[in-house]
Amino acid sequence: MKWSVFIPVAAASLCIILLEWPKLKQKPMKDKIAFTAILLAVLLLSMFDLPKTPGPISFLNAVFAPFKPLVE
Repeated sequence: MKWSVFIPVAAASLCIILLEWPKLKQKPMKDKIAFTAILLAVLLLSMFDLPKTPGPISFLNAVFAPFKPLVE
């Protein structure tokens, strides 16, 4: 986790919540849930070093590597 990225993103998320929540009070519950889910997703993604994270192909290679001799 890179704290130099996470802390500013968390601070920006807090500012967004403080500025937007009064406007959201009169909106339906679906809008509040979507707003919260998007901000939580951004916070979660800011915790990872995404350029250095292996992709789904690496996972598939690890899962199917034992079956390689059977296929060839």
